[in-house]
Amino acid sequence: MDNDVTVADAPEQHRYEARDASGALMGIATYRRTSEHITFLHTETMPEFQGRGVAGKVAKQSLEDARAAGLKVRPACPYYIQYFEKHPEYADLLESK
Repeated sequence: MDNDVTVADAPEQHRYEARDASGALMGIATYRRTSEHITFLHTETMPEFQGRGVAGKVAKQSLEDARAAGLKVRPACPYYIQYFEKHPEYADLLESK
């Protein structure tokens, strides 16, 4: 039921959340945000939802949102670092050092 995954920013919690059709929390990506950049700190998929591409859906939506907001991305989370390596279409979002 991959089509039943909804990803949304929960700014009051400083994280993106993936939920299924019943509202169950499937996964999260925590972040720290300023007016210029967003740092992804930790990504987690709940055990019962692992192996369904939940983390990838969260990463994709959060990076699309970062692009739309004009933010540069600092991937501190190992999952996001790997995601950038596998998805060069988001390379323009990486903050230059």
